[in-house]
Amino acid sequence: MSQKVRNEINLLIDDRVDSGFSEDFFEKITRKVLEMVGYSLDFAEISIVLCDNDEIREINKQFRGMDNPTDVLSFPMNEDEISDGMLGDIVISIDKAKEFSSEHGFPLDREVSFLYIHGLLHLLGFDHERSKQSEEEMFDLQEGILKSLINEKICS
Repeated sequence: MSQKVRNEINLLIDDRVDSGFSEDFFEKITRKVLEMVGYSLDFAEISIVLCDNDEIREINKQFRGMDNPTDVLSFPMNEDEISDGMLGDIVISIDKAKEFSSEHGFPLDREVSFLYIHGLLHLLGFDHERSKQSEEEMFDLQEGILKSLINEKICS
């Protein structure tokens, strides 16, 4: 049975590209993700950086040794156990989100939601690189959460 976050979600948003995405937008997504994966936390804190391709390329190079821009990076605070407190950092390239949005004909808010869900699932211990089964589980969950957000008009 899923339980909702009972108390507080603190989002530290650093919008370096003036994307216009609000804290309320990310909080609604965060609550839905936590609800659908069945986490019940009294307090959750997440740092979100919205940046351009140049900045995410630098971060990707520094932390993953890959000298290219990517869509989303996540840095879990604690990979062993999910508990109250700081869950970690998520970095989203708004440039990549715009590219994917244009390529696939989806609204930008849907693409940003998709990337944020992906990053948040990583903070919660999901990892699509472990096995084919974990990849399918994570991507199915990601799609299910996105559909729920669309149905609830949280994103388009």
